[in-house]
Amino acid sequence: MTKHERVDLYQDVTNRIVEQLENGVAPWVQPWSNTASGPSLPLNVTTDRRYSGINVLLLWGTVQMCGFTSQRWLTFNQARKVGGNVRKGEKGTTVFYADRFVPGGQDADEDARAIPFLKRFTVFNIDQCENLPEEMTGSVAPLPEREIVPHAEALLQATGADIRVGGDKAFYAPEPDYIQLPPQNAYYEQINWYRTAFHEAAHWSGHKNRLDRDLSGRFGSHKYMAEEIVAELTAAFVLSELNITPTVRHADYIGSWIAMLKEDKRAVFAAARLASQAAEYILAFQSDASRVTSDHSQMAA
Repeated sequence: MTKHERVDLYQDVTNRIVEQLENGVAPWVQPWSNTASGPSLPLNVTTDRRYSGINVLLLWGTVQMCGFTSQRWLTFNQARKVGGNVRKGEKGTTVFYADRFVPGGQDADEDARAIPFLKRFTVFNIDQCENLPEEMTGSVAPLPEREIVPHAEALLQATGADIRVGGDKAFYAPEPDYIQLPPQNAYYEQINWYRTAFHEAAHWSGHKNRLDRDLSGRFGSHKYMAEEIVAELTAAFVLSELNITPTVRHADYIGSWIAMLKEDKRAVFAAARLASQAAEYILAFQSDASRVTSDHSQMAA
């Protein structure tokens, strides 16, 4: 792939996401309103691997645009290998895999300059396929809200973040390293407290002693908006794993995001990559969260 083609890939993806935002649709918000399985990260149904980074936004966007009822995907050849097939005339969705190569003549072990590049793959939603094994196509009932909240609560506790509840503002303070949240009863819907909490937990993950992102941007600056997109995407990724539907916290952010993405065609790739890292960091505490939930269940029994 030539350098020009690589640039076109970044521009093409950015254009698609900007178009959605300009139409008032954030591709990470409610792309599952009609799905049987509820919110979730896109999954390759043959490998059980979650898609990450920019691919999450691309696949969520396709689900939203096409009205698919599943977040499960596979390639044309994977469908054939399990005895199924992609229906004739169906159009696939392009996803990307980032890799690096060392130019010929350089020793990979001696300070070689690895050059990044993107590989394209085409995947299909299981709604576009026929004759797949039943275990790949069966629906999974979403968790009722009364079960979602304890899991979300346990995950927040398991992170060990210093979460202070009170006042009427939500923010993360990097230097003293704490999250400030209004009390839950200040929210019209309790679930929105968790949406806010995980947005701030996303900022918390960027502390210098954790993932070490640049949190120095002043309000309204490019750095500030870049971190806001990372936090927004991180929260969406984490919430979807907890069966909580993400929302846009502030509609007026969308205009700023559009301006930034138009200015920098690689911004959304970088934001999605950092958000995947942050979501993985937070979700890694789920094993501890499961113990917290189990302990609470035993105490209540």
